[in-house]
Amino acid sequence: MITEQDISQKLKDLSNSRFRSSFKLDKQDCDYIERMGLGRLKSHAKDFITQRLSQAYPKNDGKQTPFKGHPVFKAQHATATCCRSCLFRWHKIQKGKKLGKSEIDYMINVIASWIQKNVRG
Repeated sequence: MITEQDISQKLKDLSNSRFRSSFKLDKQDCDYIERMGLGRLKSHAKDFITQRLSQAYPKNDGKQTPFKGHPVFKAQHATATCCRSCLFRWHKIQKGKKLGKSEIDYMINVIASWIQKNVRG
């Protein structure tokens, strides 16, 4: 079972990457997050993951997550939950198999934790 402490450690590890730590929420993102609420953003994250990453071999893998346009997209890049290669490298989630509910829930929690730590910060 993945704990909040595990997620905090993973975010710390990711923050040591120059690329991963380059993603920031801007004022527009923060305003959107405050307007929508974290619950709604988690729902958006679930939809994006299910549509773009959950299949064993996602279409356009490595290019399916935009770099801007939604705070969850930025969070996905910051947390290496953007493509199956990053998921494997950083989170040891195997490529070539459909994501299960526990893997999707884990990804949503990592994204939400990153957003909470970075909103207005």
